[in-house]
This record gives sequence, C-alpha cells and structure tokens, in this order.
Amino acid sequence: MATTFEPLFSASGNRQTMAPIGPSVADTLPSINFGFDDLRDRMTKFTAKFDAFIEQGRKRVLEERNQFRMNVAEVQEDQRMKKKDIEIVQVKTSTYQQTLEKEAAETHEMESAIAALSSQRDAHLATRDNLKTQIAQTQAEIETRLAAQRAHAQQQEAQQRFNVPELDFWITNLCLRIEGAGQNDRLKFVFTHIDEKNWEREAWFELSTSSREYDVKHCRPKLERESVEGVLEKVNESRELVVLLKGMRELFVEAIKS
Repeated sequence: MATTFEPLFSASGNRQTMAPIGPSVADTLPSINFGFDDLRDRMTKFTAKFDAFIEQGRKRVLEERNQFRMNVAEVQEDQRMKKKDIEIVQVKTSTYQQTLEKEAAETHEMESAIAALSSQRDAHLATRDNLKTQIAQTQAEIETRLAAQRAHAQQQEAQQRFNVPELDFWITNLCLRIEGAGQNDRLKFVFTHIDEKNWEREAWFELSTSSREYDVKHCRPKLERESVEGVLEKVNESRELVVLLKGMRELFVEAIKS
C-alpha cells in the first residue's frame, strides 16, 4: 500500500498562504515608555544610599561595639581596682585589728604590771612602816638600855664613893646591904636585925646623892624628920658615911622599940 505524505510542503505552502499581506496589528499599537532608565537610575541611587546607610550602620555598630568593649574593659578595670582597693582595705583592717588586739594585750599587761607594782609598793610601804616602827622601838630599847647602863654606871660610881675598906666592915657589923632605889641619884640602905623579936624585919632609907649635901628622901619605918635632920647635919659636917649609917640604925632601933 503506498501512502503519499508531504507535510513539509504542505506547511510551507500554507505559511506562504498565511503570510501577511499588509502592516501587522502590533505595529499599529502605540509605543509605551516604561521609564526603565529612570527606574534603573533611581534603583542605583537607592542602592548607593542603602549601601551607604548599611555602611554607616555597620560603622556605628562597630564603634558602639568598640565603645561598649572599652566601657566593659573600663568597668572590669574599675572592678579590678576596686577589688584591689578592697583587698588593701581588708589587709589594713586586719592589720589594724591585730594592732588593736596587740595594744589591748599590751595595755592589759601594763595594767597587770602596774597593779603588781602597786601591790609591791604597798607591801614595801607597809614593810617600811613596820621597819620604822621596829627601828623606833629598837632605838627606844637602846636608849632605855643605855639609860639603864648609865644609871647603873652612875650607881656604881655613887657606890664607889662609899666603897672604902671600912664599908665592908660596917655592912657586916651593922647588918646592912646597899641596893639601887630606881633612880640614878639615889641609894637604898636596908638594915636587918634591928628588932629583937624578928631579926628578919627590915628597915630602910633612901639617900639622895644628887647634890653635895646628903639628903634622906624616904624611910621605913617612918622617922621623925627632926631626928633625921640632926643625923644629916652631922654627916654633912663630917662627910663620913659611917656617921649616917650608925645614926639611922639607932633611929630605926629606937622607933621599933617605941
């Protein structure tokens, strides 16, 4: 079966038949100016302005970021400095506290030392006062002993005035003993065997030697003053003690008998 197909030729024949004979419709339309160049120029300017704005914004952001970083660094530095200052203040405070504690301890020690010294001073003052009292008492005792020694020496000296060989003879024969009378210038003469009824009975008189003239101050038993004055007159004239001793013994014997 033979088929005859000629599309190409048919199409081209048709195109030839469809080709316009006169001007097209598009050519008859009015021309329209969309302003692409102006739009392009405006877009270019906008893009430039936008790029400039972006650049300025970027610069401002960078500057603000740098300023923020600087501020943060300054704040950190301030914090570091403040922390360092706080540490220094803490160290100073600790040192000051230690100094106060040390001064308080030293003050307590000084007060304790002052109290101890005050106690020692009071004890020393009391000891000094006691020593002064003891010294005064010792001096008084020494003065008393010296006075007693002087009195004894004076008594011995006074007795030596009568310490002649015959005094022992009269002491024995007149039953006499000589004693101190408690005063420096007095002697006590004590007789025994003057009472026939009681040989132990004593009679005595005190002789004052404070002046050149002898004087009888006291006697027991009591005698008449005139009789005593008579004996003293004879003694002061003769200056012989035996006259006094014999005369006083005779007066005591007579007084006891009467």
